[in-house]
Formats: sequence, C-alpha cells, structure tokens
Amino acid sequence: MRFRFENNVLDGDLRELTCGGAAVPLQPQVFDLLLYLVAQRARVVSKDDLISQIWSDRIVSDSALNSRINAARKALGDDGATQRLIKTIPRKGFRFVGEVREEVAASPAPADAQPVPQRIAAERPGIAVLAFENMSGDPAQNYFGDGISEDILTALSKQRWFMVIARNSSFTYKGRAVHIRQIAEELGVRYIVEGSVRKADNRVRITAQLNDATSGSHLWAERYDRELIDVFAVQDEITNAIVAAIEPQIHAAENFRADRKPPSSLDAWDLLMRALSHYWRVTRRDHEAARALLERAIEIDPNYGQALSVLAANHMFGVHLGWADLAKVAPVAEAAALAAVRCDHEDAWAHAALGAVCFSTRRLADALSEFEQALALNPNFSLAQGYYALALSYAGRSKQAFEAAQRAIRLSPRDPSLAIYHGIAGYARFTERHYDEAIALAREAIRHRGDLTGAYRVLAVSAGMSGDGMLAATALDELRRTQPNISLHWIATQLPWANDADREHYLEGFRRAGLR
Repeated sequence: MRFRFENNVLDGDLRELTCGGAAVPLQPQVFDLLLYLVAQRARVVSKDDLISQIWSDRIVSDSALNSRINAARKALGDDGATQRLIKTIPRKGFRFVGEVREEVAASPAPADAQPVPQRIAAERPGIAVLAFENMSGDPAQNYFGDGISEDILTALSKQRWFMVIARNSSFTYKGRAVHIRQIAEELGVRYIVEGSVRKADNRVRITAQLNDATSGSHLWAERYDRELIDVFAVQDEITNAIVAAIEPQIHAAENFRADRKPPSSLDAWDLLMRALSHYWRVTRRDHEAARALLERAIEIDPNYGQALSVLAANHMFGVHLGWADLAKVAPVAEAAALAAVRCDHEDAWAHAALGAVCFSTRRLADALSEFEQALALNPNFSLAQGYYALALSYAGRSKQAFEAAQRAIRLSPRDPSLAIYHGIAGYARFTERHYDEAIALAREAIRHRGDLTGAYRVLAVSAGMSGDGMLAATALDELRRTQPNISLHWIATQLPWANDADREHYLEGFRRAGLR
C-alpha cells in the first residue's frame, strides 16, 4: 500500500518516504512508526500499541519513544508545537490527522528488468546487512546466520552515522543470486555487509565483508573461528567485533569520497568526514583543522547534531592535551554538546561529547553519567568506552578504569584511537603503582602513534616513579615537543582529579622526571 498526504508519498513496499519526488532519509524504526501511525489513522494509537508494534514489547523509555515521534514529525516538516500531521492526545497516545489518499502499489518489476536507482541520501550513507549465507549444508542451521545478521543490523542502527535498511528489505535477497550493485540501487545504499556461517561439530567459522557498492571495492573483510561453548556468547562477541570494525572503515571511505570533491561542492556531511579524519590524528595542527571544518559544517546546518558533538569533543580533547585554554573553549563546547543532545538525545556521540565537557570542567560524577548513557545507547562505541576509562581514573576508580580501557582496546582493535586507549590503560596502571605495566602500555601507545601527548605524560611519570632517569628524561623531552606549555602548575590546575592524593602522586612522578 502507498499513502499520499500533502506533498508526501509513503510507500510501505519500497519502505520509502518521498517529498516532492525526493527521498527523505528515515531510520528504519522511525519509518515503521510513521507507517503504523498512518495505517492506523482512524484511531488514537496508545504508547503500549507502539511499544508492541515497533519495539516488539521491549522496555522503552518515554524519551526514546518521544525521540522517534519527533524524528517522524521532522521528516514531514511537522513539529511538537504545530502538530499539523502527528497529534499528541494527552494521556492517551498519538494520532495521524493528515488527509490521506491510499493507492495500491505497482506490481514488482520482472526479475530481468533494470531496477530504478533510488536517490542516496547526501547527509548520511546508507548501509544494508544481508542475511549471512549458511555454508553448513544443514537448513536447520539457518537460524544462526540469520541471528548474526540481525544482531549486526540492530547494533549498526545504534550508530547514528548511518541510515540502516530494515531487515524486511535487506533479507528479501536471501537465497537469491543478485549482484550487490543492484541491491544497493534498489535499497538506496552505498554500503553492503555480507557474510557466511559454517558450523561443523562444536566449531563455527564466520566470514564478514564490507563492500562499497558504488565503486565495487571491498573495504574490509575478516574471518572468525570459534568454539561453540556458548552459542549466544559467541554470537555476541562476533557481532561486537564486526560492528566495531565497520564504523571506522566507512568513515575512512566517506573521507576519501569527500577528498575527491572540489571544495566548493562540499556539504555538511563531507565537511564532517574531513573533520573526523583530522580528529583521529590527534596532533595540534589536525586539532585546529578539525575545528575549522566542523564550524563550516555547522554554518551550513546549525542543527547538525553529529558535527556539534564532534566539535565539543574536539575542543575538550584540545584542553586535555594542552592545546586549548579551558576557560575560553569550555562554554563553546558545552553549548555545542547540549545542542547536540537536544537534536537527538539518543545519539551516543552527543552524550559522550557532553561527558567530555563535564570531565574537563571537574564535574566527574556528571561525566561518568554521560559516558554511561552513551554506552547504554551504543555498547560498541569504543571512544565512549575510552573516555569512560579516563574519567574513572581521575575519579580514583583505577581498577575499573583499567578494565574499561581494556574493553575499548578489545572492542575495536583497528580503531583510529587505539593509541589513546593504550595510553589511558597505562595511566590507570600508574595510579595503581604498577609502573612497569604503565611503561609498557605507554610504549605501546607511542608505537601506534609517535606524537601522542598523553602517552608521553604516562611514560614520563611512570619512569620517574620507577627510578629510570634516562627513560624519564627522554619521555619528558618528547612531551615538551608535543606540549610545549607543560609545567607543574599546568598539571595541578588543568587536570580534573577527584582526590588530592592522586594529583600529588602524578606531580611527584613529574618532579622525579625533572619537570619544574
């Protein structure tokens, strides 16, 4: 069935909303909600109805429900004040009140007909997860491959960077020999995740591959061999590994795409991708380049939540590494982070950015709460896991900090911020007086990235406390190269310890390393 209202067409078969003929990008869950409201427009739809139909009776907060309603309204040019199309009925629920004309959708084109390409949303790349192929020869094992595919799809949906195609659409290609370029054109996506599952006795081999359908290239591929001691644990572990690997690969591909465009044609998404490529490099020059690109993106779209989030995080990372003045940038960063949360309070990046602001402004309890919220929204968000570990360290919870840093490292072994996570783990070990381990972890961070300020700090204080004067002096020289303004006064006043004893321990390590 196809529904027409105002200048919009909502097509349930194509799973597409268009306005004036142009596709309007919608997250799968928001599309499902809108389709349900339109189909049930003759009555008031209760909160329980929505939870049953859209969330399959899972526990859902009021804020989660309201964010989906707001997203549906925004897609239609509606809002909570005017409620032109989606009306809130106090204490009862919601109702679609627009005038709707129903049409029967055209029959599907023959299999040999050329598909009609769908417009790819400029602001976010689309991604489809195909049903993983069962290579075991046992039809009874189909459930395992389908489970892996569904878990990947669900986890990717929590990363707001992508438009993720719903299972109803992507699983229609199961068992059919269709080229990924055709699938991408029919679903309106750039990226396709596909894979296979082979089970034999008590072992399973899972392969996964990320394809750029527009260029035909393979961006990433991996194979996982596991013993099936606990089927669900194995499924969760592999799902997390695949999802954590996919995000940085798509960001890299999108940055490459943006780099090939002339500067005059860059849109907000392109600018954000370019900014991220600088953000991950963690140098002072790249910090400034990222800031300038993010500010341009926000000029184009002042309500661009992801650009606002990264801008806030970039400002606070600059403060932590001594490249930016806290008093100057904290108000700007906090305003950006709060705006990002208002844009989408279920975006993990927005909460991580606000957590970073709270961390640098010595509100550690609030920082921990925001990082925990970010991880609740997206458990595969390795950057939030790393920031959480850092905040735990400064809050005096060293053992938990080290465990959180290790989770970040395991979660995303190809993450652009892997060096930072090693440095954070090293600092956690320093706070526990395990200086040799702290030195080893700091060196590992430096091996990944030779100009990482935080790693040289950990190396200097750990060597100082362990009595290795030569290593401490070398580390301090490198630290002064990456952070020329480093001093005991800067350390004592700019870093947000909860406990005076932890601050004094860090300062003593620097004194022994030779810092004055």
